[in-house]
Parts: sequence; structure tokens; C-alpha cells
Amino acid sequence: MQKPSVAELRPVVHPEGVKDRRSGEHWAGRLYMREISLRCDRYLVNTRITPNQLTYLMVVAGVLAGAALLVPGLTGALVAALLIQLYLLLDCVDGELARWRKQTSVTGVYLDRVGHYLAEAALLVGFGLRGADLLAREGASANWMWAFLGAVAALGAILIKAETDLVDVARARSGLETAKDEAATPRSSGLALARRAAAALKFHRLVGGVEASLLILALAIVDTVAGGIFWTRFGIALLAGIAVLQTVLHLVSILASRRLK
Repeated sequence: MQKPSVAELRPVVHPEGVKDRRSGEHWAGRLYMREISLRCDRYLVNTRITPNQLTYLMVVAGVLAGAALLVPGLTGALVAALLIQLYLLLDCVDGELARWRKQTSVTGVYLDRVGHYLAEAALLVGFGLRGADLLAREGASANWMWAFLGAVAALGAILIKAETDLVDVARARSGLETAKDEAATPRSSGLALARRAAAALKFHRLVGGVEASLLILALAIVDTVAGGIFWTRFGIALLAGIAVLQTVLHLVSILASRRLK
């Protein structure tokens, strides 16, 4: 069977609004990954590979990225960053394949969300274990405080996503439709201003998979030049702090908005 062209695929797999979703589309998807995935779609649409199988591969890539961080030095950080890019690619392709074949399903959406939880948590846990220095290169034994802070960052990243997803759960159980993007604006003018300021700074994105992997790679480069793992440990503490702060602020933002009305 002849492969469809990019021009044939685009209007189906990238329907209007997909790249413009404020909370549903990653900046890397809009910037470059959707164009890469579109070209990968051509070779997948006529195969027996299912969208859900691609979602499972996405989860594997994300979890392996966290495991790769157990490899000391620049190598582990570089492999983790590349695996997160593969994770993002598969995250694009699975939905695009489902739209082309008209195989979208509740199961697929559920697996996708669970996959994001597992992959991003695994990356941050791996980062914490990296800072714990399991091979005891920086001390007589591993320092488990850094593993704990990595787990705190991972828990925060999961809770931030859960807070968002539970809005839809609460609305569905109350018989309400999905909240519009404009409902996210807090009713208080002061909170609305604070929310816009936080959105402009985008510091909360650092606990996301793509951003965290790039930060980890940058810190690994600095540590390679400086020697030791000081900057890696600094990054773990930074992400743990951001995750805790963002978990609280995001919850306040939701409760102060019209998303639950």
C-alpha cells in the first residue's frame, strides 16, 4: 500500500487547534517534534503497529531515561536526554496514528496519562539517585539525602499533573463538560496577576520531562568541566524546591479559578 504524503497526513493528524492547545501541547512539539513525527507517521500508518503499542514504547523510553542517569558522568545525562526526545516523539506519533486510523479510545488516553506520570517521575528519581552517588565516587558511601530529594521532586511532578487531571474527573462526576481554557484564570485579580507572572517566568516547567532532561544534561556538562557532582546536587535541590512550591501554588490556582464551577 502506498504511503500517504505529508500533505495528506497533516490535516488529519494535525487538526486545527492541536498545536494551539495551551495546556495540552508541549512547546517542543510546536517548535519541531510535530514536524518530525509527521514524517515518521508515513512509515507507520500502513503497518500493524497500534497506537497503544507506541504508547507502551513511550513509557519504556521515559523510564529508561531515568535508569540511564545511574550511569555516571556526561554519558548517562546525554543518553537520558536523547531517550526523553524519543519519549516525546512517541508521545506525538501515538495520537497522530490513532487520528489517522480513527482508533482514538478512552484506553489510549488513559495509558498516555499514566505514561506521563511514570516517565517523568522515573527521570526525577533517577536524577536523585545520580546525586546520591551510588558508586561512592565523591565519598565513602552513597548520600541518600539526594535520592530523597529526587523522590520529592518526582512526587511533586506527579501531584501537579494529578491536580490538573482531577479537575476533569471532578467535573465529569458532577455532570459538567470539560472546562474551557479561560476558566483557568483566578477570580481574584491579585492571584490572576501572580499566575500570569509565574506563567511568564515558566520556572514550573523545569520539573517536566523535556526541560528536566536538558537541565540535567547542562549540569552534567558543568560538572564534567568543574569536576565532582556539586552542580548535579544543586539541580536536585532546585527541582525539589520548585516541585513542592508549584504543587501548592497550582492547587491554590485551581481552587481560586472557575475550573471547578
